[in-house]
Amino acid sequence: MFEKQRKTWIEFLDEEDLTFIKRLVLCSGSLKDLAATYEVTYPTLRLRLDRLIAKIQVFDSNEQMDDFERQLRALYGEGRLDSATFKKLLSEYRKNLPQNKNAN
Repeated sequence: MFEKQRKTWIEFLDEEDLTFIKRLVLCSGSLKDLAATYEVTYPTLRLRLDRLIAKIQVFDSNEQMDDFERQLRALYGEGRLDSATFKKLLSEYRKNLPQNKNAN
């Protein structure tokens, strides 16, 4: 009767990510000003923004994913997992999903 509402991308972000977005808006989108606010170099800030963009893209994807896969992809997008580790974990996880066990 009631459909489960899919979370929006912003609901998956942690407080640190939300603070980053807020500061970016308050700096009128100026990465140079935001880098000064965080007292980091422009390339460091750009990397942080690129990782946040990748994370948001995962969370905003229309692809059906469960919470584990979504979080795994977010960790990869943030640079916390290297490509080989991400692929291995995702492959093993998918092999062990209940629907895949029934096929064996």
